[in-house]
Amino acid sequence: MQPILAVTMAHLHNLRILPALPLLLALTPLACGDDTGDSSGGGTAGTAGTATSDGTSGTASTTGTGTGTASGTTSDGSTGTASGTAGSSGSAGDTGTTGGGICGGAVSTFEDGKTPSDQIHVRPDGADGAGCGAEMSPCATLDFAAGLATPGTAIVLHEGTYAGGAFISGLAGTENAPIWIGGAPGEARPVFEGGAQAFQLSGVRYLIVHDIEVRNTTANGINCDDGGATDDPDATRFLVFRDLYLHDVGMGGNQDCLKLSGVDDYWVLDSEFARCGGGNSGSAIDHVGCHAGLIHGNYFHDQQAGGNAVQCKGGSEDLEIRNNLFEDSGPRGVNMGGSTGFEFFRPPLDPNGVNAEARDIRVLSNVFRRGVTPFAFVGCVGCLAANNTIDSPERWVTRILQETTSTGQYTFAPASDSRLVNNIVYFNGDVTTAVNVGADTAPDTFTFANNLWYRYDAPNQSDPPGGLPTAEQGGLVGMDPQFVDPAAGDFRLQPGSPAAGAGQALPELSDDMDSVCYADPPSIGAYELPE
Repeated sequence: MQPILAVTMAHLHNLRILPALPLLLALTPLACGDDTGDSSGGGTAGTAGTATSDGTSGTASTTGTGTGTASGTTSDGSTGTASGTAGSSGSAGDTGTTGGGICGGAVSTFEDGKTPSDQIHVRPDGADGAGCGAEMSPCATLDFAAGLATPGTAIVLHEGTYAGGAFISGLAGTENAPIWIGGAPGEARPVFEGGAQAFQLSGVRYLIVHDIEVRNTTANGINCDDGGATDDPDATRFLVFRDLYLHDVGMGGNQDCLKLSGVDDYWVLDSEFARCGGGNSGSAIDHVGCHAGLIHGNYFHDQQAGGNAVQCKGGSEDLEIRNNLFEDSGPRGVNMGGSTGFEFFRPPLDPNGVNAEARDIRVLSNVFRRGVTPFAFVGCVGCLAANNTIDSPERWVTRILQETTSTGQYTFAPASDSRLVNNIVYFNGDVTTAVNVGADTAPDTFTFANNLWYRYDAPNQSDPPGGLPTAEQGGLVGMDPQFVDPAAGDFRLQPGSPAAGAGQALPELSDDMDSVCYADPPSIGAYELPE
């Protein structure tokens, strides 16, 4: 395990990489998605080793936040900062999973304002059996405890090391009484180590997974799926994953730290991901047919051997990747689209319509440092990369590719109708082609606007290398963005920066990396210049 570098964490002041904190919540309730709760309760525990509906296995987890602001080294060796209200993932103000218009505060979820009505305690030295679950007589395993849980229950995993392999199916809270799975207040995160995966969640609803560490699993880290109900958007819905540390997962191949298949209305917040997969494959977060999700305030690093940090494919739609820090995130930091077996698409492919690997994926206000390319549009339709700060990409600024093409049975739209707007590209001579365009794509439908291009080792050569597929409107070339301290990873703007107020107003924008509202017009890059 390698600790987070404190200097980089200054950019994620809301990142809460801390030991488990109290589950007591004190924020205004805020429903998201539909307004009806699932009245079913409890769940069934199974045995390890069950494959997911897309052919892989994995795990899931829950969150916890602290009051005020804190920083330093946690008991699991990672360093970071924390802020927020105790036991909640955010304050009121976000009326849905994703979307612009919120700034100046934490993200809101269905967890806000909820408190557990019961607790089931679990310790590595506990004993499963009738009557276990009290603090003085804890259960021993997560899967046994999950079989006892009902809406409103918190499954409290006390510190220590747990074997991987739990399979949990049908665990369901309700909108007003969710179920928590996570670490104990004031203790180090519980650690799931070894086995194919830490745990798999299948067909679950209104569940919060938080304050858990996963390491050294051979397949995926945490796996969450719809149980193969690829045509049912309600099969697995309303989930929060927060304050997790998933790392060193897989056996050097296509394995993922957090595997999500057929998950709708969910949040992945304030977590850390490192060294997931290998051999230029595998992801920190892999989405297959997921919808209405928000990936916010996370730290992705040391993914050089993997395929990417975040992948969104298999019919994924309406996903927002916002206010995250990516360092050395591999061949593609965010893969908007990809290549998916036809049987794994959610919803199922339409033989009479135009299908796509991904639609409406939004990559907003992130910082990307190094990596082969920060993001790629791979069969993605109507996608957006805006207000990102891109530091020293190693080969390309972006890629436009098509890996799934039409067949006699199904028609697929090409990568098309996407936008790159308000990004700062701070590059050097390693980039000889700004935009790599592959076959079977529609690059002439892409929009480039108000991006700032600055080659810091040769400012007079700051034009996008190789040109752009379409003419850019409002671009700035060869103007130093005047970062506070780029060598130390501080990409905030100094007063007088040419990026200040030079962006294009976008309805998708909300807050910057410091939770500062973007002005109108906004600054270019991941940081607004405060008034």
